[in-house]
Amino acid sequence: MTKETQLAEVKKLFDLGAHLGHKKNRLHPKARKNVYAMMNGTSVIDLTITAEQLSAAKKFLEDSAKEGKIVLVVGTKKTASSVIRTYAEKNNIAYITAKWLPGLLTNFKTIMKNVKKLTDYKEAIKQDQFKDMVKHEKTQLDKAMNKLERLYGGMVTITKRPDILMVIDVKKEKNAVKEAHAFNIPIVGLADTNADPTEVNYPVVANDDDSSVVEYIVQELLSAYSSSFKLPEIKKPEVKKEEITMEVEVKEEPKKEEKKEEVKKEVKKPKKVAKKAVKKTK
Repeated sequence: MTKETQLAEVKKLFDLGAHLGHKKNRLHPKARKNVYAMMNGTSVIDLTITAEQLSAAKKFLEDSAKEGKIVLVVGTKKTASSVIRTYAEKNNIAYITAKWLPGLLTNFKTIMKNVKKLTDYKEAIKQDQFKDMVKHEKTQLDKAMNKLERLYGGMVTITKRPDILMVIDVKKEKNAVKEAHAFNIPIVGLADTNADPTEVNYPVVANDDDSSVVEYIVQELLSAYSSSFKLPEIKKPEVKKEEITMEVEVKEEPKKEEKKEEVKKEVKKPKKVAKKAVKKTK
């Protein structure tokens, strides 16, 4: 990142209010290095560090997207949920905005059964399979559908455990961070001064309570990912012609020899019997 680019990024973040951190009594000890100064008991975030962190996170997401790696975006706080949902749905990116289900990564196969149930319901509705249902049955079905949609609606585009976790508000989504650590899944996270930035691999320390700041950072990160995403190529194993011919020769030659020996034995046996029969007549 050049100095001009960094200054432009710092100005943009400052205008949005990304420099406003938490009060001194809520400051996390490991976030002190990201604080520029304390003003009226409130921490002021060093946006030059934030700009560098944002650039590093975008580079990581770009490189991962080129390799076809899957990202799951997690943000359940009000300032983040609507922004994440809008942008993720537009770019077919998996997301969770309602609630992080305990054991989501640990029991991923079980969770995906509920996702499949949701997709099956949607398909059945398209085909008008529930038209003959009684009114109270339709009401129950609608309730079940709404619950599944709220919890699993953002995961219909995912088929395997994610390769990367993107978290908005590291402190609030501590359960998601903990599970990601258990599976060695790298984390890109937006963290305020009340959280430990060392908990994630690519932290971006900024004000996560302002919706405009969250919106800007989410769009910057996800646009870097979506613009570079490529499906991984499936390479077919190459089979050498020499190996095939050798296998055929080895298999065929013994069969021919065995057949010749069997024929010879069959021809010789009747001759011996004939000679013995002649001697007896004499």
